[in-house]
Amino acid sequence: MARLTAPLRHFLLALQFFTRIPVTGRLAAWVGYSPAMLRASAAYFPAVGWVVGGVTAAVMAAALWGLPPLAAAPWVAALLATAAGVALTGAFHEDGLADTADALGGVVPRERALAIMKDSRIGSYAAVTLVLALLLKVGLLALLAQAGVHTAVAALFLAHVVSRWTPLWIIRTLPYVGDEAHTKAKPLADAISTRALAVGTLWCIGAGLVAGRWLSVEVLGAAAAGALLALAAMRAWLDRRLQGFTGDTLGATQQVTELAVYLGIAVALGLTARIGG
Repeated sequence: MARLTAPLRHFLLALQFFTRIPVTGRLAAWVGYSPAMLRASAAYFPAVGWVVGGVTAAVMAAALWGLPPLAAAPWVAALLATAAGVALTGAFHEDGLADTADALGGVVPRERALAIMKDSRIGSYAAVTLVLALLLKVGLLALLAQAGVHTAVAALFLAHVVSRWTPLWIIRTLPYVGDEAHTKAKPLADAISTRALAVGTLWCIGAGLVAGRWLSVEVLGAAAAGALLALAAMRAWLDRRLQGFTGDTLGATQQVTELAVYLGIAVALGLTARIGG
């Protein structure tokens, strides 16, 4: 029985770790916790994207349906969907993006960058990066909404899933260089298993099949290309600057990948429109 319930417990642990969805009381006691369990829950990070992506996509669809058909409607819907995602995750990944930007935005030695990353204060690099990232996210979602409600909703759902898959490859291929004694992500310092990668990939394939009801094969390919380019860029940057990763850089990888998926889809739609026209 324990082997049958383990995947559900690992998924709920990932949900508890990465969102504000309450996994408390008797449910939390049943789920349990151990470093080994948190390490195993990495396989279900993209599954958390199914939840966050599903909720934010539903918010956007409801907003586009309920708002009057005016030019500002896609922007309002994009803002509401983005706000829903931030509220659902407690800005968990945005915080990682901010800390990474402060640490690596300037030209400082590796040891100094790691020290900056542990500082909870927001610096100029973090503030500028957060503003630009949120503006770009809202702008891209509004653009996709103008291309079609189904397009925006499918893109939103897909991006949240895929962007929680790329950090798995950072964990897999780079060493952990953060402060292992003072981080909740310490169990993730060890490379995740091939099985966890395979399970995470299956969650992404499933999301692609769902999104494929409204996105063409070419557009899905552009989304995948965007995600892979983001992964390659982040891995190369982290390897060069830190020779490894921290929990904050995993959050930054999620945010960069999410934006890259939206951008890839938008570019593909633009090219399709030009070729078709």
